[in-house]
Amino acid sequence: MFTTRRWWENKTLKLALLGLILGGAWTIKEKNGELLMELYQSFMSPLTTLQSSNTTDNRIRDAKVMELQTRVVELQTQNQRLQKLMGYVEKGGASNRPVVARVVGRSADHWWQQVTVNRGAKVGIKPGFVVKAEGGLVGLVQTATPHTSRILLISDATSQVGVTISRTAAKGIMRGDYSGEGVLEFYEKVPNIKVGDLVVTSTYSQKFPPGEPVGKIKSLDLKKLPAPLAKVELFPPIRYLDWVMIYPHVTTKLEAIPNKTKDNQSNK
Repeated sequence: MFTTRRWWENKTLKLALLGLILGGAWTIKEKNGELLMELYQSFMSPLTTLQSSNTTDNRIRDAKVMELQTRVVELQTQNQRLQKLMGYVEKGGASNRPVVARVVGRSADHWWQQVTVNRGAKVGIKPGFVVKAEGGLVGLVQTATPHTSRILLISDATSQVGVTISRTAAKGIMRGDYSGEGVLEFYEKVPNIKVGDLVVTSTYSQKFPPGEPVGKIKSLDLKKLPAPLAKVELFPPIRYLDWVMIYPHVTTKLEAIPNKTKDNQSNK
């Protein structure tokens, strides 16, 4: 009797352990591992949160570094541009020293027509003053308030400029075509020109000083009627103007103007 009792006690412990294992297996099977997943998630959640926090901090730190690097590059670029402009100013001499201004306004609807700069009548700027940038002629001051000026660009179709070809002295009228190019109509029916010829303002021009760089001949249409036409690649960066120089226009003695020209054309 005693032996049977001891045997039963030993078996009872083993059977209890076996039942516990089977019960746990059944629970896992019935709940599709939800219990284990909950235990896993409760263990990993703090680690995931910590990792996410570190990632966010790294991104914020990287963004700040990129912001500072961008500011440094922008300041360096602006400094280089201003140094170039100041070099032009010094070459111009004190008697014809321009006002350096920055473009602060440009309408998407009038991108190739006009810009607004941050200097105006307060520093002596008046309508009709000549505007230049790196590369050459940009346009004319159209209107001026005490602190701003509106510039009519040579890329505007109404901004007609008297120009000449440096190599042959062939002359004509250039107008803008709302892009980085100009359209040049010659006075002569068979002008002596070729692709690559340089274009400057003419001595016939009444609103621009002569000899100002404008661009170069990009293409020709000598059969165009009533006058030959040429496409002019403009030198100044009209597309992305940033800083400009504004000069008082000094009237010069005019040569005889061909009958084909019109003195009252705008910006000629």
